[in-house]
Amino acid sequence: MQRSNNDIWVGLFVLIGAAALLFLALQSANLLSLNFQKTYTVTARFDNIGGLKPQTAVKSAGVVVGRVESITFDDKNFQASVTLALQSRYSFPKDSSLKILTSGLLGEQYIGIEAGADDKNLQAGDVITATQSAVVLENLIGQFLYSKAGEGSAPSGNSNKK
Repeated sequence: MQRSNNDIWVGLFVLIGAAALLFLALQSANLLSLNFQKTYTVTARFDNIGGLKPQTAVKSAGVVVGRVESITFDDKNFQASVTLALQSRYSFPKDSSLKILTSGLLGEQYIGIEAGADDKNLQAGDVITATQSAVVLENLIGQFLYSKAGEGSAPSGNSNKK
């Protein structure tokens, strides 16, 4: 009887440990966010969102103020339409701007909010038009290589005449 009682406790402990590891893995991968605060949604349109994903953090001054709720493609404007769920305790002016930024050199992307100076604040359902798209590393490398190739094929002017 004593051995089966210990087996139950060990099994329970293993299940709790596995659940804790699963929770930490989902939390660190931004696949799970437990937020019980009220939010309001706003929409922003970007020309290029890079690797932005749903549940990505929305930050202002380094503080998480919301999450990306959904990403869709607007086939009329040919832009990505990003719906943001911002926490109700944070209010931003209507002329605030959004940028898609990267944590570190090759880190994950997030949306940064720069507060504007308007007297009126964003409300649920508002559309933010002042946006800056993601910087795509492959495009930067391509532009750099193209400009270097252009410099290499240009006449040098330092010809050695004898």
